[in-house]
This record gives sequence, structure tokens and C-alpha cells, in this order.
Amino acid sequence: MRKYINIVLGILLIALAFWLVNVMVLKNTRPEKTPVKIVKTVFIEKVENGTVPIMITANGNLVAKNKIEIFSEVQGVLQPSSKEFRPGNSYRKGEVILKLNSEEHYANLQAQKSSLYNNITSIMPDIRLDYPEQYEKWEQYLRDFDFDKPTPKLPVINSEKEKFFISGRNIYTSFYNVKNMEVRLTKYTIRAPYDGILTDAMVNPGSLIRSGQKLGEFINPRVYEMEVAINSKYMDLLQKGNSVKVTSRDTDQTWDGKIARVNGRVDQASQTVKAYIQVEGKDLKEGIYLEAELVAKSEENAYEMERKLLVNNESVYVFKDSIIDLVKVNPVFFTDNTVVIKGLEDGTPVLSKSIPGAYPGMKVSVYGSNPRQ
Repeated sequence: MRKYINIVLGILLIALAFWLVNVMVLKNTRPEKTPVKIVKTVFIEKVENGTVPIMITANGNLVAKNKIEIFSEVQGVLQPSSKEFRPGNSYRKGEVILKLNSEEHYANLQAQKSSLYNNITSIMPDIRLDYPEQYEKWEQYLRDFDFDKPTPKLPVINSEKEKFFISGRNIYTSFYNVKNMEVRLTKYTIRAPYDGILTDAMVNPGSLIRSGQKLGEFINPRVYEMEVAINSKYMDLLQKGNSVKVTSRDTDQTWDGKIARVNGRVDQASQTVKAYIQVEGKDLKEGIYLEAELVAKSEENAYEMERKLLVNNESVYVFKDSIIDLVKVNPVFFTDNTVVIKGLEDGTPVLSKSIPGAYPGMKVSVYGSNPRQ
């Protein structure tokens, strides 16, 4: 009897174990999930072809249009003046910038004037006898002669005989020696040729200045020029007087300029041509680095978009029937951030923002149109 009981218990234990295993297997078995296909959302805008100005960007440094290097044509000691000869000092037109000691030269000039006066005085008796009708004008010349003023012009000669007589007495030689020394006397004082500012000073009061020595630099701080290098293929499009927008990247300030000149020679190494942009305005300083945008030409029936949307420099994605597709276009001009293209019809929906992993035939949904607005 006990034997049968043990057999039954064994069978029950086996059945219980089998049941527990099945329960555990069922608990660990998860139902298979149906894969969900993700449809990416895109932004689109409709193409509106029109006239797109082609802007050429170039960089350069400002240089004062009116700029002179101050050199001495005479020798002398630099004298102190009411305004120090220092960089940053401004001067009005005609104001003395610097003055050299000219006492020695002035004394020599007075000696030459005295010699001329004596020469004319010595011929007066001969003029009274031989040319009595000319005596009065020479006498009046001597009366008007002032040693402290510029030497007046010699009287008008009325005959060849009088001319030969005056020339034979070295009057002309003495007169032009005096005029030459008067001109040289003015070189001891350097005056401002226009309203401007001293940007460099290389000497100090009391220094001995030699002929040909550079003394400093003087500029007009109101008008500047910027030299830029433009690709030679745009040379024919650059016209004198064209407007230019000049911008400082550091301060974001903008000034209006114009093309003043265009060089006719192309640099062989870089194949560029030099253009000179004239700029006027506040806060401009010589030497600052600026960026210029030049309007070279305009493309008709073209469209401008972000450069990163162009695929392989020849195609763009368009939206059609819930999918995107690649369409070839004709890029006509590139900038750092944009590209001007042709070949799309008006109203064509194109992607306005790039999407990662895009491919032709990809199914997408549209979030909105023309998000730039």
C-alpha cells in the first residue's frame, strides 16, 4: 500500500514541477511589438524667382586719402612752437606745424636784397641820361622797395635797348637770386596744407634737422580709402562711383562708400585686380580692418538660399507628394553662407532647413511653409 502512495506522490510532484516551469516560461515571454515607422518633419518654403544682386565681399585696411610725409628741404634747428610737434595734434589749414631756425638764411637774404637795391641805384644816373622816359618807373620801384617785404617785380621793360642795358648790369641775376632765397626762406616754416592731424612725429624741439630728413606724417582724418583685391572675372563689372557698404566686424558699424578707382592691371600671381573704395564718416581711423560688399551685377530669374541646403554643389531637395526628391539646379554665385541658383520654377516647395539622413524618396511630413517669414 505504501508503495502505491509513493508512486502517486512522485507523479504529483512531477506534474507540479512541470506546471511551475510552464508558468515561469509564460511570465518571461513578451509579446512581439509591431515596429513603428518614424516620419520626419521638414520645413519648406516656396521658390520665388527674381532679380538677385551679386555681392562681392572683400577685406582691407583703411588708409587716409590725403596723406603726406613731412620732409625737410633745408637745414636748421627745430624751434619750439605754441603747439607741440607730437602725434595726435590737429592743425587747421595754413597753421604752422613746425618751424626751423632761419636767422642765418634771413641775413643772407637781406644781403642779397641790399646788393640788388645798390645795383639799381647805381644805374639810375645812366637811365636819366640815356632813357629819360623810363627814369620815373625805376625811381618809383626804389621808393616801393621794402627790405621787410617780398621783393616786388622789376618794372616792365619797354624796349630792347633798355632790356640789354638792364641785363648788362646784372640786375636780372641779382633779382632772381633774391627771389630764389625768398622761396627757400618759406621752407623753414612748414604749414598744414589742409585741416588734419599729425600721426607721426620723429623729431623734438632743439634737434638739428638736415635737408632730406623725414620729420613725420600728416593726414586728413575725414576721407579714407580702402584697397581691396577683386577676382579678375568681375573686373568689367566694377564701375567707378558704384556704391559700397563697408562694415567693421569688431563693432558692427556700417558706412557707405563708393568705388573711387579700379586698377587696369591684373596681378599675375593671384589673378586679382585692385579696387579702391572711398569712405567717409565718424569713428573711422587709419589702419582699421573693414569688410566691403560690392554690388557687381544682378542675376535675373534667380533664387537665393542657404548654402548648406545645396547637395554636392548641384542639387536641392524638393517636397512632392509626401516625399522629398533631389532636383538638379544651376548655382551661379556662392557667398560664405548663401548660394544663388537657377533652374527652379516659381512655387516649387524646397526644404528650408537641412535634415540629417535625408535621401531621395524619403517620406516626410510638413511642419510649416516659409519659416523665414
